[in-house]
Amino acid sequence: MARLTARVIVTPKPVVNDPQGITVRGGLHRLGFPEVSEVRVGKYIEVQLEAEDEEQARRRVSEMCRKLLANHVIEDVRFQVEKAASNHHQHASESTPTG
Repeated sequence: MARLTARVIVTPKPVVNDPQGITVRGGLHRLGFPEVSEVRVGKYIEVQLEAEDEEQARRRVSEMCRKLLANHVIEDVRFQVEKAASNHHQHASESTPTG
């Protein structure tokens, strides 16, 4: 079994109103950042798991996203799976579940 880390990013779909993003954009404008045209606020989730290999981990994380981590009606999700390592040299493989 391999120890892996999944990094999951969930954001509102472009067609969904994002009141937090609108508020953050307004705050950035007031703070002197008028070049900001859009902000989308989402969530970042890290999952530590064990799997036979990275492919199995991607399948399991995709299932986690479908069942709990994201609402596919209003949110987009993407994730990457990395081998857990004690040093800073980690291998990453990106994956995006369908939704």
